[in-house]
Amino acid sequence: MRKIIASLDIGDSSIKLVVGEIVKQRLNILACIDIPSRGVKNGFIVNPESAIESLKDCFKKAEENIGLKIKKVLISVPSNGALYYLLEGAISLNPENSISGQDIMQVMQSTVYKKIPEGQEIVSILPSKFRINDTEVVDNPLGMKGEKLATKVVAITVPRKNVEIIIRCLEKMDVKVFDIALNPLGDFYEFKDKVDANLVGATINIGSSITEVAIFNRGILTNSEVINMGGKNIDKDLSYVYKIRPEEARYIKETIALADKNMASSNEAIIVENLNGEKVKINQYDASEIVMSRLAEILKLAKKQINLLTKKEISYIIIAGGTTEIGEFKFLAEQIFKNVYVGNISEIGARNNIYSSAVGLIKYYDSRLRLRNKDFSIFTVEEQEELSGYKKININENSILGKIFGYFFDN
Repeated sequence: MRKIIASLDIGDSSIKLVVGEIVKQRLNILACIDIPSRGVKNGFIVNPESAIESLKDCFKKAEENIGLKIKKVLISVPSNGALYYLLEGAISLNPENSISGQDIMQVMQSTVYKKIPEGQEIVSILPSKFRINDTEVVDNPLGMKGEKLATKVVAITVPRKNVEIIIRCLEKMDVKVFDIALNPLGDFYEFKDKVDANLVGATINIGSSITEVAIFNRGILTNSEVINMGGKNIDKDLSYVYKIRPEEARYIKETIALADKNMASSNEAIIVENLNGEKVKINQYDASEIVMSRLAEILKLAKKQINLLTKKEISYIIIAGGTTEIGEFKFLAEQIFKNVYVGNISEIGARNNIYSSAVGLIKYYDSRLRLRNKDFSIFTVEEQEELSGYKKININENSILGKIFGYFFDN
């Protein structure tokens, strides 16, 4: 079975839908869609009717790209209100049988049984290590034998209301949510090979309206916080200073402004029309100064938040999100942080950091499937054949072609 997974990231500025196939532990992008979002604020749906219209547009475009209807999807949610629990659990095993993916699922589920408060929804159960017979410690016990299997996990929950409205909107479109995960997991899994993931580090995702900061300890998400500031604040700054529409401000931010004014030129300029209908000439240096000021504020707030979230030494920082696409962002980030890696998506078809969470969550989910030794696809075998353009050909064994096939397969 082909392993094809769809991932949905609902943001204030846009809705991202990525469909990818895992082949030999590598991700191939089949569809990557970015549609302006409506009815969304701070990553949450506030107007279901408007949001559904945007979602329909997004799914329609993706389905046109791959030629199949998408009926199942993995969704990411912001880490607002996320709670983290360090829990333990254990199950008895038949010592004559090898440990199966089902055994691994059961021991992980035992860690959270009757331990999660009402009104909270579990979005991730992240195991650290597994113990067999209280002695042998392994990362993955699959195929091993023992009488007892135990584990410690970090269980993550969010307020149930945060996810219920998304699920209801998708259900109205006949789309089933097969799993939920936090945005930072996507950022980490997309770029974890670029850092030493066995150490303690952080991810920062600068989105449209919010910036998410998260801590990872040996690859496990342990804490997070949301800063209510993002790319739209830069748009507002430019709009206020130059008395221009937000659309014009965003265009300036994305085309001429740089994240580091020291890299900008006063000779490069753009002419736009302000709210009074007057032509205004904006040079790159002045616009970059405004952009740099706000970006520096966001990054410094993120740095402060990292220090509040953990007392451990931070060995790496991954910065992702659409705002990092501003020119020369890396130069500014390196002025504020040590050991920083600014995300750069390598998958063909998704080379823009607005997709970092959606693309990375496919890799995250694949890692969960491998841990459980389970195959999964959002498409049936028949649909996969249709996707491949493959059709079974019935060949008469007495025909010339049949005899040729028989020769090759029998010898």
